Amino acid sequence: MSTTPSPTHALSDVAASDASLRRFLHGLPGVDAVGLEARAAALGTRSIKTTAKAYALDLAISMVDLTTLEGADTPGKVRALGAKAVLPDPSDRTAPATAAVCVYPDLVEAAKEAVAGSTVKVASVATAFPAGRAPLEVKLADVRAAVAAGADEVDMVIDRGAFLAGRYLTVFEEITAVKEACGAARLKVIFETGELSTYDNIRRASWLAMLAGADFIKTSTGKVAVNATPANTLLMLQAVREFRDRTGVQIGVKPAGGIRTAKDAVKFLVIVNETAGPDWLDNHWFRFGASSLLNDLLMQRQKLATGRYSGPDYVTVD
Repeated sequence: MSTTPSPTHALSDVAASDASLRRFLHGLPGVDAVGLEARAAALGTRSIKTTAKAYALDLAISMVDLTTLEGADTPGKVRALGAKAVLPDPSDRTAPATAAVCVYPDLVEAAKEAVAGSTVKVASVATAFPAGRAPLEVKLADVRAAVAAGADEVDMVIDRGAFLAGRYLTVFEEITAVKEACGAARLKVIFETGELSTYDNIRRASWLAMLAGADFIKTSTGKVAVNATPANTLLMLQAVREFRDRTGVQIGVKPAGGIRTAKDAVKFLVIVNETAGPDWLDNHWFRFGASSLLNDLLMQRQKLATGRYSGPDYVTVD
């Protein structure tokens, strides 16, 4: 099985023209919204026993992209975030490190210094995040700056205006250009699902990004009212499973925004296992984009180990 998108996969001719790409995307099966939401809700009721819960909490911690994307971010804040990503619980060194820290391009260098020598990756948002409203040359310069500073991963936003106007080839070509600019860095493509209006659009965006070479597909920026939900994440997991079935290429999924509690994170892990399968239960293939989630995971982890709930003073404040 290939683990990196390839331009020669079984569907590589789909984007030969705007017409063929449109025909493919609009030929995808329509989404049964009621059925999708019912399935997501049912999976969310699954109970997990204590030993499995301990495993799930550690797995969720290892999947967190610990994120700060504020205008007031400073190198000092990013260094503190990086230290927390490497050693989430200073009182218990058995707690796993997070998958990555996610910052703006101008703070990548500070993040790299903070996580040096660890397994923690540095991810950078780019392409005029979060709106994506900039000429392609500017977006590519944004990506190149992040990669030059040492970013291991790049989180780009699609041009939602072009997508919603049906200019699918424009979006496809932008993703392929960004992927090329990433070099060895992995590319996560953000849809901003809350702005795509329909589940059919989310399915089309998923396939469009995968066809264009995304390494990950990501729900949202965390900057709008509706971000990651169990239903839209389930739909994207169905898409990556189907894409691998058809092409042999595995793509990751990253829900972001609104996932704040350990209970929510565990629900998402159940959805991953039951929808895409255990191959995706690894931080190479599944991530949580979050800032506050890690604190609750750590508090629940301590409660499970000691029987006591420490409260918010137990963890550092982001």
